[in-house]
Amino acid sequence: MTENQHTEALNKARILSEALPYMRRYAGKTIVVKYGGHAMGDEKVASDFARDIVLLKQVGVNPIVVHGGGPQINQTLDRLNIKSSFVDGLRVTDEKTVEVVEMVLAGSINKAIVGAINKVGGCAIGLSGKDGGLITARKLTRTKRDPDSNIEKVLDLGFVGEPEHVEPKILETLAKSDIIPVIAPVGVGRDGATYNINADTVAGAVAGSVRAMRLLMMTDVVGVLDKNKKLLSRLSVAQARALIEDGTIHGGMIPKVETCLQSVAWGVEAAVILDGRVPHAILLEVFTESGVGTMIGGAS
Repeated sequence: MTENQHTEALNKARILSEALPYMRRYAGKTIVVKYGGHAMGDEKVASDFARDIVLLKQVGVNPIVVHGGGPQINQTLDRLNIKSSFVDGLRVTDEKTVEVVEMVLAGSINKAIVGAINKVGGCAIGLSGKDGGLITARKLTRTKRDPDSNIEKVLDLGFVGEPEHVEPKILETLAKSDIIPVIAPVGVGRDGATYNINADTVAGAVAGSVRAMRLLMMTDVVGVLDKNKKLLSRLSVAQARALIEDGTIHGGMIPKVETCLQSVAWGVEAAVILDGRVPHAILLEVFTESGVGTMIGGAS
């Protein structure tokens, strides 16, 4: 063995030694991972993600993947010449659009993620919220105040929903097996209608339903930043709410943080917003002392 090989072997041994206590801590626990953004479009990052999910399962952790697919839906709608509009970041979804949304989310994207996990030695199955009554949805309502008349108007977003109930029995059964569930954020209403649901919202609801130890929200940013643009590695629930109130947390980060806060209120130990572009971000968060990104909640 050369000196370089010896040094590399020692480094690997040190990393495994440091990770072992965290592997023990998370053994038998459930981690819900919201997967989307640029991570889904980069082949190398997507492959690393699949390997990391498989590794979690192999060391005794129960991962549940919830994925998005906004860019892929846009591309398909464009190819089909179906116009799509947004209100406050939510896609207005008519009957034609919801058919495409279900086809893309529960079809091509879901099966690509399942295939990637299976290719590297895992045993994944694809689910949508319609399978086994996993996600019962209700129509999402939004109001907007007219600046001239000061009258609030109800906005009709079509087949856009929010989780009313997540049935944990299916996921609890899978947790006892070698199977890794990969969930598309499509739900079914009590009237049988199909609803498009925000993937972050679904991930938070799923994590709450199974009382996950962690909700990992993989994004395209490093985490929550303070007013000086420095990463805040840990926030209590009260601190996170205060940062929303004073405007430090703003724009698209607000709904992500609110999802984290809601999941903690539902019984998740902690939620983490982390950069999915970082290689092996999941392993760094779960199996190292410092982690990456911003943790919200958790023991003080």
